[in-house]
Amino acid sequence: MSRLKEKYNNEIAAALMEKFGYSNVNEIPKLDKIVVNMGVGEAKDNSKALEVAVKELGMITGQKPVLTRAKKSVSNFKLREGMPIGAKVTLRGEKMMQFADKLINISLPRVRDFRGVNVNAFDGRGNYALGLKEQLIFPEIEYDKVDKVRGMDIVFVTTAKTDEECRELLRLMGMPFVK
Repeated sequence: MSRLKEKYNNEIAAALMEKFGYSNVNEIPKLDKIVVNMGVGEAKDNSKALEVAVKELGMITGQKPVLTRAKKSVSNFKLREGMPIGAKVTLRGEKMMQFADKLINISLPRVRDFRGVNVNAFDGRGNYALGLKEQLIFPEIEYDKVDKVRGMDIVFVTTAKTDEECRELLRLMGMPFVK
């Protein structure tokens, strides 16, 4: 069991129950899933770029990514419906907790000029979105073997009903919000 899961079971659930005054243990917000999405714009011209992105995303998350395809044709972008344009991974359970632990404690502190993550990136329904500019902050990626710096979006989907509950859950998990 990961450290974060143990911490959740012992400390975080009790702190949330006390702060929000839940009467039932099932009301306590939990992390439901983490979705990691990497859009590869150059994939329409260069299929090798998509293969490299899929490989890197697989190394980062420890799970095989799924290709995302264009839903609509856009002539300005020379994009046709059904063309592969990115990759995504949905993490749940133990892999999700390990990824969250690695992201919070190892990867985010490696970001240059890091002052914390944005406090306003909640969607109003208890989910949090985080954008990263480069994949180099993850320890699995070797700097010398990177052909191009790619960003990614990481979405924390929780069972929280409000942004305040989600913010408190992530703060107790160790998410470094800007002060």
